[in-house]
Amino acid sequence: MSWLDRETPEDAGSCLIHNDFRFDNIVLDPAEPTRVIGILDWEMATVGDPLMDLGNSLAYWVQADDDIVMRSVRRQPTHLPGMLARKEVVDAYCSRMGLRPANWSFYEVYGLFRLAVIVQQIYYRYHHGQTRNRTFANFWLIAHYLDWRCRRIIRKGPG
Repeated sequence: MSWLDRETPEDAGSCLIHNDFRFDNIVLDPAEPTRVIGILDWEMATVGDPLMDLGNSLAYWVQADDDIVMRSVRRQPTHLPGMLARKEVVDAYCSRMGLRPANWSFYEVYGLFRLAVIVQQIYYRYHHGQTRNRTFANFWLIAHYLDWRCRRIIRKGPG
């Protein structure tokens, strides 16, 4: 948290952001599956920095060359042949939006940290019997893994 506080960049801009934009919150056209016809779950939408939204989205993005832990928690088909790697998504998005982040690592760490908080909250509910879905039993491990991933990105430096 202190690293995020110290490294927070100036906003790259301001626009409507979804705050939970990922494949399982979009509806694709069955006749043309690369065309989005709907976006679901707008309850966390706000006006903010578009790179924050991108960082949040890419926290869920698992690519084919990720380590076994990341691949084991994949919930979207982002690892399949033909899918862009995270860096390619960032480059394409920034190109279309006219953005040039000085330190993409901040947004990547922010998205993973946010996901770790969500995972911890879900595990807490499971651990205290507030939900019984056995899928959540090992979420404490995922939270630790996400922390490790954040620290690895921080050690590598600005990217």
